[in-house]
Amino acid sequence: MSKQKQHYERGIEDVWSAVKNQIHRGHENSFILEPGPGNWEKYDPFLFLAEDWFQRGSFDTHPHRGIETVTYVMEGVLEHYDSSTNGKDELRAGDAQWMTAGRGVIHKEDPAPGETVHSLQLWVNLPASHKMTEPHYQNLRAETMPVREEEGVSVRIFSGSSGGVQSSTRNIVPVTMLEVTMEAGAVLLQELPSSYNGFIFVLEGEARLGRDRIACGERQAAWLGEGGSGEWSSVRIEAITPLRVLLYAGEPLHEPIAARGPFVMNTEEELRQAYQDYRDGKFI
Repeated sequence: MSKQKQHYERGIEDVWSAVKNQIHRGHENSFILEPGPGNWEKYDPFLFLAEDWFQRGSFDTHPHRGIETVTYVMEGVLEHYDSSTNGKDELRAGDAQWMTAGRGVIHKEDPAPGETVHSLQLWVNLPASHKMTEPHYQNLRAETMPVREEEGVSVRIFSGSSGGVQSSTRNIVPVTMLEVTMEAGAVLLQELPSSYNGFIFVLEGEARLGRDRIACGERQAAWLGEGGSGEWSSVRIEAITPLRVLLYAGEPLHEPIAARGPFVMNTEEELRQAYQDYRDGKFI
């Protein structure tokens, strides 16, 4: 473990297990941030995190406005089409995509033929000042992401920073997204701005988290406690067994939310306008 400045060490406010639901024969789903969409104030700036196991045809072409989606692929090959570039691409295991829907985009995510994709998709709220920003995509390939290496610890940095290693991912809302892989017995102290909300989702293994060393196992989520009164805080991750987790943390917006379907705005009037613009063919 590298030497770090003294930070307020966060506790763990809550731990819960993800519940898997059968949507149809080719699609299973879990909402990781319980109880699902709607707990806006607590999880700010995050709207929800969906875990999906799905086959081709589970999701049709659909629009978005007012959000960013962050898709992380754990298994399978995910094909992607978007209207902003009329382009097609694919994500493989370990890759992520950061989509800024902004003023409006139409896209489709579909497993390659014969594939079952296991993915996580996080929705990040956009501030009122950027709800109508120009849409864009960032494909974050696992092999090109910066990595922080320490004894028994590897941190792949999809967004934000870890131990002085910085990602070049462009953010509107400041967000840290890390994939942390650890050997049994290893310890990581991850620094975070004290103002950030955040959580950890365990993909594999068992961990002790936070200043109280709270146990957390596979497919459990842990919401971070408050960050103290200083500028910086830290969260402690200890691997009981070989461990892989995702850490998400971000700056809360403290803005009103009006959400329906694929659109997230600040007022009901803006929501009605989003639907009208989509019907009028104004999304690119």
